[in-house]
Amino acid sequence: MQCSVFYFFFLLVICMACSEAQTIKTIVAVHGDQAVDENATWLSHEHILVDFIGADSINPAAWQYAEVEEVILPHLNAIKQKGVKYFVDATPAFLGRHPRFLQQLREASGLTIITNTGWYGARSDQHVPEAIHSMTPDQLSRVWIDEFNEGIGDTGIRPGFIKIGVDPQAVLDAVDRKLVMAAILTHQATGMTIASHTGGAAAFWPQVHLADSMSLPPQAFIWVHAQNEDNDMEYVKAADLGYWISLDGLGWDLDRHFEKLIFAKEKGILDHILISHDAGWFDPQKKEQSITPYTDIFDKLIPRLQAHGFSAEEIKKLLQINPALAFSITTEP
Repeated sequence: MQCSVFYFFFLLVICMACSEAQTIKTIVAVHGDQAVDENATWLSHEHILVDFIGADSINPAAWQYAEVEEVILPHLNAIKQKGVKYFVDATPAFLGRHPRFLQQLREASGLTIITNTGWYGARSDQHVPEAIHSMTPDQLSRVWIDEFNEGIGDTGIRPGFIKIGVDPQAVLDAVDRKLVMAAILTHQATGMTIASHTGGAAAFWPQVHLADSMSLPPQAFIWVHAQNEDNDMEYVKAADLGYWISLDGLGWDLDRHFEKLIFAKEKGILDHILISHDAGWFDPQKKEQSITPYTDIFDKLIPRLQAHGFSAEEIKKLLQINPALAFSITTEP
């Protein structure tokens, strides 16, 4: 009898250890995979370089990278001084994504920089290549899955999340629907989280319906630019379902974001909220650069939240715990 009890507890310990091993969380950054640090600070939606010239005309070879680094690096160093460790660059392909340059900036700044796969269908599809119209969701997802498995182009640098964009309308057009479906297929093959440039709730809910029909876990989807929604109760509905809600325009409108965070605290949904600036960025189409810094959260928002009763634990949830959960990928033991 004693041997049976001992054997039972031995098996229990082994099973618990295996279960724990299966829930190891990693971050895929431009300099490689690493265990996620839930005590480190994130900026979960920012930009370094964005070129809005269009997918048919974009030419990364023409960008002056030395100039971009000279302009941007002081801003990256400034947030490093604020204690930021993780910097999510949300610029997708055909809009300014350049993994090798991000790796160069990582080496210069010491930040952990995360890039993405995915295509951006917002702005009436001008930032997706013409080929998308003849591709199926499965074919498109294979492009993104291959980037995760093999690296982007010949760089060997892997994306850490999926960035898509849809137009702000209640019915997804053919391209946007294809992008969402391909993103879901890519998540199912890789574990990467989907960050979808969405805006108001009108365009969020049709994506939810697709996600439901394809059995996407809600925690694998970030509603990006949710601050554009005027009816804050939409956040409660999204949080109740388990989705991430990204209030990421703090480089532009502090008051609006502050009020929404007060609402989120009152409604008990802070554990579903991400915050960032959507700031930067170097625009190769402009002769003079005016960079919006990545520091409003630290210099302006946090003191204001503290003055209105936000605890250190609540601020940690917004800047450390939530983004670590949102962007981490579960790996096999």
